[in-house]
Amino acid sequence: MTTDQEAFDALIAAEQRIEPRDWMPDAYRKTLIRQISQHAHSEIIGMQPEGNWITRAPSLKRKAILMAKVQDEAGHGLYLYSAAQTLGITRDEMTEQLITGRAKYSSIFNYPTPTWADMGAIGWLVDGAAICNQVPLCRASYGPYGRAMVRICKEESFHQRQGFEILLTLMQGSPAQREMAQDAVNRWYWPSLMMFGPPDDESPNSAQSMAWKIKRFSNDELRQRFVGMLVPQAEVLGVTLPDPDLRWNEETERWDMSEIDWDEFKEVLAGRGPCNAERQRNRRTAHEDGAWVREAAAEYARKQALLPELVEGAA
Repeated sequence: MTTDQEAFDALIAAEQRIEPRDWMPDAYRKTLIRQISQHAHSEIIGMQPEGNWITRAPSLKRKAILMAKVQDEAGHGLYLYSAAQTLGITRDEMTEQLITGRAKYSSIFNYPTPTWADMGAIGWLVDGAAICNQVPLCRASYGPYGRAMVRICKEESFHQRQGFEILLTLMQGSPAQREMAQDAVNRWYWPSLMMFGPPDDESPNSAQSMAWKIKRFSNDELRQRFVGMLVPQAEVLGVTLPDPDLRWNEETERWDMSEIDWDEFKEVLAGRGPCNAERQRNRRTAHEDGAWVREAAAEYARKQALLPELVEGAA
């Protein structure tokens, strides 16, 4: 074992942070680039399902809140792209991987949002799952990633409360509104459980990420925690979680639940979900339409860099 490897292992064992200038194994660097860039892509693609409801939200207050949330998600993507860049990959490379379909993002964002209640279900379920998954990442062994997650998790907690409040308001409304809320929960519940990834015995990267202390809990452990959070909240909301087999097992001290449809998960992840093509097309179009902004910013930066020389020459 090399001295560099020993120093790296010692930092991990001592719960210390690995920083960008520290030596790290190539596999550790590649794992971080994959995970952080996919996380960033998910935040950016995740703006789409909610963005199309900004102009259709039922009040000016709802429009303003939803707009702020979508802006938060854009910021989360930028924090995470910046963290990934410290590992040696460029923003252009990551963008190219996303718009060409070579990079993956969370499968949850490939589902449609046909009703206003979807905004509540996304906030409560999707952002709730994100919080459950991401709070432990605040202690990730890679410094820039862990520090980025602190602010992201604080903002995600507001998003989850916003979704809960939307559903609560609908459940206190008319029968049609209650039916709409329950329908949204029915559609988003299972995909939100899939967000934690495949079962532990089918997850190729989970064990190594935990050994490196990038992740702190396995996929199944996080899924169990999430369900445990949802059960009392669903009771307060008055919605029914769409799993007839869901119950607490006193012997195993775990939640028993129906089998997740992992075939659906694999299909959506492979690009064959309800909205995969639409999400990719919108992202490519936005990138192409924004080319002039990037070119103008680059030219401005070039001219700013020349200013000291021009001032000196004039003197």
